[in-house]
Amino acid sequence: MKKRDEKQQDLENLKADLARVSTVILTTFKGVNVGDDTKLRRAVQAVGGKYKVVKNTLAERAAAGTPAEGLLKNLTGENSLAYTATDPVALAKALTKIAKDVPAFRFKAGVVEGRVISIAEIQQLANLPSKDELVSKIMFLLNAPAQRIAMALNALPRNLAVTVSEAIKANKFGSGELVKKMEETLGAPVESSTNSGEEKK
Repeated sequence: MKKRDEKQQDLENLKADLARVSTVILTTFKGVNVGDDTKLRRAVQAVGGKYKVVKNTLAERAAAGTPAEGLLKNLTGENSLAYTATDPVALAKALTKIAKDVPAFRFKAGVVEGRVISIAEIQQLANLPSKDELVSKIMFLLNAPAQRIAMALNALPRNLAVTVSEAIKANKFGSGELVKKMEETLGAPVESSTNSGEEKK
């Protein structure tokens, strides 16, 4: 049995966690064996969250003054908490997957960004793209045009130099002065029959 100071420390730790997280999901662990409990904890930790089996009075006291206060009032039965300060969708996805594999593990309710949500809403949340998936899609959309633009810009000086050189060879420019100006613009010499000392036959 825990000593009084240990219980107080547990209370303070949980209160600090609940004060800074954005998402808390209330679950029941009754009937979950040790092996499944270990899988559950690892799955939650893998998405940056925490999972705790809690006593009802401890959870209610720790939640006082936090966004989870309404969720954790008047608890009954055996309860556990999964919570995160990062991605609520990733947490919901991890818990939903576990719930499919472990029938004894069930949702009760949750709170996301200060709003209490139902079991159905938790499942809807799990069907949304995760934060990482959204960022990846946005970056793809942003980078694809940027890459094409960069390639076009990189190719432009080379293509311009080739075009000008071909035009000079075809005697499309009348004076050597113009050739000189083109060389200054391109920053490199351009080949031509007029500036190479060869006489046009």
